Amino acid sequence: MDINFLFFNDFETLDIFGPIEILSRIENVKAHFISFQGGLIKSKQGHEIETENIATVNLKDVLVIPGGQGTRILVNDKEFISQLTILCSKAEYVLSICTGAALLAKTGLLDNRKATSNKKAFEWVKSISSNVNWIRNARWVVDNKFYTSSGVSAGMDMALGFVSDLFGVKKAKQIAEDIEYIWNKKDSF
Repeated sequence: MDINFLFFNDFETLDIFGPIEILSRIENVKAHFISFQGGLIKSKQGHEIETENIATVNLKDVLVIPGGQGTRILVNDKEFISQLTILCSKAEYVLSICTGAALLAKTGLLDNRKATSNKKAFEWVKSISSNVNWIRNARWVVDNKFYTSSGVSAGMDMALGFVSDLFGVKKAKQIAEDIEYIWNKKDSF
């Protein structure tokens, strides 16, 4: 299974690296750090990560979209949203963390679906699309192939939920135990 972690400038570090830690512990997973241009991408916290250009990877399995300050610019970037729509359409599963749900909502692929996002940015994310059934009180939400989570650390809970759904609760509990993480399983829809 290929898991593609999408990076863009001003992404939120824990949004993506928490799920990377969890999802990379699944056997036979190949993790790819991708961006639309490839090369170095810088987080809001100033950390740089080397990424592969999306043209060089298998895009059909899993796509993970973080949030962060960069989403506020990208949500209005028509080319980015167009490319993201194609990526999400190809992926078997799409996971978004925090305000990454705003980018996903902008594609229209969440229309008439349940989703959630960061509670501190919830009104802004909600304003991106009124066609989404936004669930304010959820830690994470699953609707068909789309997994969306609340802010930052909730992405780790969602990633464990994803592992549980695909590989069993025993595997998710094992990963949580191995990384000494207390898995918050409540409020998933």
